[in-house]
Amino acid sequence: MDSFSMLGFPTSRKDNEKWKYTNLGALANATFGYAVRSGAVAAGLLQSLAPSSEDWVQLVFVDGHYSPEHSTNGYAEKGVVVERLGDAADLSSNGAGEGIGSLADVRSDGFTALNTAFATDGAVVKVSAGSSAPTVHLVYVTTEHDEAIATHPRTLVIAGEGSECSVVESYVGVGDSTYFTNSVSEILLEAGAQVDHYRLMMDSPGAFHIGSTPVRLGEDSTFNSLSLARGGRVARNGLHVMLDAPGGSCVVGGLYFTYGTQHIDNHVVIDHLKPHTSSDLYFKGILDDRSRAVFSGGVIVHPNAQKSEAYQKDQNLLLSEGARINTKPMLEIYADDIQATHGATAGAVAEEAIFYMRSRGIDEKTARDLLVHGFAKEIIDRVSLEPLREYLDGLFADGLPGARSSHSKGKKSRG
Repeated sequence: MDSFSMLGFPTSRKDNEKWKYTNLGALANATFGYAVRSGAVAAGLLQSLAPSSEDWVQLVFVDGHYSPEHSTNGYAEKGVVVERLGDAADLSSNGAGEGIGSLADVRSDGFTALNTAFATDGAVVKVSAGSSAPTVHLVYVTTEHDEAIATHPRTLVIAGEGSECSVVESYVGVGDSTYFTNSVSEILLEAGAQVDHYRLMMDSPGAFHIGSTPVRLGEDSTFNSLSLARGGRVARNGLHVMLDAPGGSCVVGGLYFTYGTQHIDNHVVIDHLKPHTSSDLYFKGILDDRSRAVFSGGVIVHPNAQKSEAYQKDQNLLLSEGARINTKPMLEIYADDIQATHGATAGAVAEEAIFYMRSRGIDEKTARDLLVHGFAKEIIDRVSLEPLREYLDGLFADGLPGARSSHSKGKKSRG
């Protein structure tokens, strides 16, 4: 709390590049309470809000509280431990608490400080050396309350040497209520480990969500990440990947969808700290109505990171004249023997394609939906988990809210 009192909420000043295009005034001026008890969520409703599979180990937290009736009560066998943070903190012998706070710095980020001060529950996934974990699904649900509430979910993933695991984080809201989710997820990969990480932000229309995910990679380890952001009044997905040993590699993908007056901010930083590391960053955005989105992709190649490769790209589809995207792919290179590219595009749906499809008997709305789906599918197809890929595919096949026909023609720009 001392750190938060000193740091406070970030402001969207011109000299504050991290928050330049995201105004948090509405969040800072709001009042949020604490849910003493979790609200009721029917099992059928939960399945409609988030992806699911009988083969997954699932831990569910409702309004910040662990929900045993919706969970598989953890998992502990064959070198894999999946449990609630409240239990792991008391089990010092298994070392589950070793990584908490090692990546998320309370002295440099006010939201991390706030989470660390108020986090009461969350999840720990620990995979021992050489082990392979089942897919772990962590579901954080916020229900409707008479007053707006705040929750501070905490997640810790430790992948031992040569281990493998897939982790899905789903953040969902019930109804149209206003709430604040302030999440922190720390992921540590030891030498030769592989972690596939998926983060779904599917909040209520009135929600605020600030997410922070620091990741550190060991030698020859692999981190594959994909984030989906849709819903929420103001949402920010912060990801910081540290390639801290030779041979580390990451593939980071993202898909964001905004409509109405929503604002979604994706802030990704990849630090190449050691030689022979690689990163591939690819995001896509779909914007409608008067919504706003921000993409900031910073790839930093440090002096010691010779022989590294870094690629990043951000592409955006604007469905209306009122939609706006602030996109800033950035490379900082302090080494002289690397390969790196970056770029961004923004444009409207091609009217020529619409005309061609209509000439073949397809109505305009269906034609636009097919083109939007096709634009998103390149990211969705990167998902290796079949139940999750089918779930995301279904979101677009059924038509996302707000993705209605637009007769406006936008100008295409490149940067």
